[in-house]
Amino acid sequence: MISAKSQLWAKVDDDGRLQLPKSLVEQYGLQPGARVRIDQNVNSFRLHRPVTHLNKIYIEPTNRCNLDCITCMRNNWDVVYGNMTSGTFARILDDLKSMPAPPTILFGGIGEPTFHRDLPDMIRQVKETGCRVEMVTNGTLLTAERSRQIIKAGLDMVWVSIDGAKPESYADVRLGAELPNTIKNIEQFRRLRRPRHRAVPEIGIAFVAMKRNIGDLPELLALGKRLGVTQFHVSNLLPHSTEMSADILYEHTLRSITYLPSPWLRQLQLPKMDFDEVTAAPFLAALRSGYNVVFAGSNFGQSNDVCTFIEDGSCVVGWDGSVSPCPPLLYTHTGYLHGYERVSHNHIIGNINERNLLDLWLDPEYVVYRERVHQFAFAPCTACGGCDLSRANVNDCFDVPAPACGGCLWAQGVIQCP
Repeated sequence: MISAKSQLWAKVDDDGRLQLPKSLVEQYGLQPGARVRIDQNVNSFRLHRPVTHLNKIYIEPTNRCNLDCITCMRNNWDVVYGNMTSGTFARILDDLKSMPAPPTILFGGIGEPTFHRDLPDMIRQVKETGCRVEMVTNGTLLTAERSRQIIKAGLDMVWVSIDGAKPESYADVRLGAELPNTIKNIEQFRRLRRPRHRAVPEIGIAFVAMKRNIGDLPELLALGKRLGVTQFHVSNLLPHSTEMSADILYEHTLRSITYLPSPWLRQLQLPKMDFDEVTAAPFLAALRSGYNVVFAGSNFGQSNDVCTFIEDGSCVVGWDGSVSPCPPLLYTHTGYLHGYERVSHNHIIGNINERNLLDLWLDPEYVVYRERVHQFAFAPCTACGGCDLSRANVNDCFDVPAPACGGCLWAQGVIQCP
């Protein structure tokens, strides 16, 4: 039996005002007075989440890690290492309890969250505030005891970073780890969950794709099925060295017309079809034909110039209480764009040890910054990448104040975070 598709309806009142269902109003923070951006299409329009709605918070329990992965920004940074104190975490809990609606909490950041000995208790306390709680981990420290503690604490989702389906390719990226042990930990974690139709915590895999490991993706997808994975998340590599720049899979993507959403470009409408030995080569040739591609109604350029962190209504709290708009801006780090070194300077809004998180979030200056990013009025550094201003996020040729996000690969759908 095929169930009817769930639909929501809005109503236009006698004064021409659009009345939305209460569930949507609450889910997307559509409070009275909120400014809502509208995107128009031929037959529809899209309402964005108001930039005043705090919907997701990344919490970094520690910036320490037990591995030395070649893909990590810690390979070229110089920072103070530390663990979040109980006092700083207590401030977060107090702030969560005062929010109008519980946000999603993701324990992650640059460090390995399971490296913090109090992580299970932190998860439990956040869960008691009514929040959905997720975690991203390399999986190497998920012992039986730690897994039982995390499951009992009420975690909703665990993301495990696996960058290879073979022991040699996995170890080539995640220095200091062995794939069989990580798989064993995931299998053990899966068994320890309470049996149910959709067991909790859900298990997801995060995969960083590059030339050296992209061939492992089919085998890793098959492995994910065997491990009971319900979500699979693929991202590209942000290279932190000239050597790693040779490993990226998007040399031409950033400048390709295929991914530009402009209505003035020649457009190619493609339907759904079988992808096999018959269609693979023609389909690839179509993508390279110099047309803007719309696949089954979805424009490939819709992910351009869109900050997913702003769209999600998110921010990040570092181990020391520092608040930043997104994980990439929590630390100063060096990446490479079009083969050139590019320094991304950190951007700290404030510290929750000194000011309430919701007060920081609603600070007029921070709201204006999010509106600017929401509109993405930045220079197209990812497509151009040719001047000295693109070598850092300090300024750009549009004279936008720091941080200038025109060179952000997250905003072009190239790099993604869970």
